[in-house]
Order: sequence, then C-alpha cells, then structure tokens
Amino acid sequence: MITANSFFRDMFGHKMYKASISLNVTCPNRDGSKGTGGCIFCSEGGSGEFAARNCDPVAKQIEEAIGRVSSKAGKEAGYIAYFQSFTNTYCSPDYLAECLLEASSCEGIEAVSIATRPDCLGPEILSVLEQQAKRMPLFVELGLQTANDDTAKLINRCYDTDEYIKAVAVLKSIGANVITHIIFGLPGESREMMMDTVRLCAETGSDGYKFTCLYVLKNTPLERLFLDKEVEILEMEEYFDIVEEAVGLLPENAVIHRFTGDGPKKSLIAPLWTMNKRQVINYINRRFGL
Repeated sequence: MITANSFFRDMFGHKMYKASISLNVTCPNRDGSKGTGGCIFCSEGGSGEFAARNCDPVAKQIEEAIGRVSSKAGKEAGYIAYFQSFTNTYCSPDYLAECLLEASSCEGIEAVSIATRPDCLGPEILSVLEQQAKRMPLFVELGLQTANDDTAKLINRCYDTDEYIKAVAVLKSIGANVITHIIFGLPGESREMMMDTVRLCAETGSDGYKFTCLYVLKNTPLERLFLDKEVEILEMEEYFDIVEEAVGLLPENAVIHRFTGDGPKKSLIAPLWTMNKRQVINYINRRFGL
C-alpha cells in the first residue's frame, strides 16, 4: 500500500500540500443540463467546503491558501494547485486553459489537481489537459462514487459507469494521473457491491483512490432520507473494515490519497465520529501501520 505522502515525497523529493481553488463553474446535474440539485450528498459548496469561497483570481486564491499553511509546511514544501469545488472541466476550454496557466505560474506550485466528472471531458477540454500535463504533473480526480448504475441514479449522479471507464483510458493516454473518488455506505449498497466498485476501478487502471464514508450534511436531499430513517450511516470500525478489504483488492502500485473524508462541522449531521479528526487519524495510523 502506498500513501499519498510517500508517493509525493518520492515524486517531488519533499512534502506536498494542496492549495484549494474555486472556479466560476457548476455541474451538469445542477444547472439542468443533465439534472438539478446535484448529487444527493452534495452541499451548496459542491464538495468543496474547504476550498476558497470566492471568485478571486486564481493566483490570489493560491497565495492565500499557501499563506494559511506556510508556517506549518516550511520552506522545503511544495504545493499542488487543487481545483476542488464542483466540476472544474465544465466550462469553456479557453477559461480552463487560462486558469491552469495562471496556477502553473504561481511560485511554489509544482503540480495541478483537477476534480471533475467523467462526462465533462470533451475533445477540446482534453487538449487543454494534455498541454497542462506537458507543463507539470497533472492529477485528474474523477467522482465515480459507485460502479453500480442503479445506485448512481438514486444519488443523482447523472452519468453511466461506462463514461468513467472511457474517461480513465483517455486521461491516461494524455499523461494524466487518475484519482478515483469512491463512497462507502451509499443507500442500498451491500459490502459486495462496494467491492465491485473497487474491482472495476482497479481493472480500469485508476492510479489513485480517495475513499470516504457517506456523510450527511444539512440542507441536502440525503438529510431528508436520513431523518426519515431510509439511510443508515456506517460506524467507524465498520467503515474501516470495508476500507481494509478494499485496499486488499488494489494493485501494489495503487496510491491511497484518502482513507476517509470529513464534512464541515457546522453542517455535519452524521456520522459524528468523523468530527474528531485527530482520533480518526490516529486510528488509521494504528490500523494500517502508517
């Protein structure tokens, strides 16, 4: 098992930190192009609750993000420009190219990571990403969540899993490193269904993985399902039992970028065990020998 910290140290020669950025974008399952309301677990922040909350120039957002961690990071650290909120390739190719060039030109930035959807990677966007991959290391994070298309409909993902399979292949062909987001504990999913998702991602060739438990935020469609007792949320040990099994299915060169996520405390309803971040990190370190 390779963790993100060790992977980045080997790749860059030092510790790397992410500088989160928000672009002026939305998602096709929010604006009516494919659906409305977004995925049922997604807040108004579009899974970017910890990213910058404004549409300041990219360079300014990066400067502020680096400033928040620079004292902890130290002079030897490097930074990844992380385009986090919403679907960051759901925009004009020119706008994306401009933002990527601006990010790449910022002092301290050594790589770029872009969160997006597999169905928002048209030929012109891919051309922009290919140019970026030639400029510096490029990571593309795909929000798959599940390989089960019935679950995908339930969570309002609004694309079929075949789109993901095609996206991984084309992204790797242009030199991108692909990271896949997977959620454990989605409504109606058995443990075997969750492992089917992991197997598909491994077979498809995803380079890295971000696992998270399903968590419930205020003012989301999932909140209503949870309050109506139509959704059960995983307890901590139950969740990490699933993670441990998932890790065992991955190839040796797979990189684990995240063992679990944590929602913003001000809007988190469940699971409350994720609120104690230090306790969770200590548990992960002990359980996985990190």
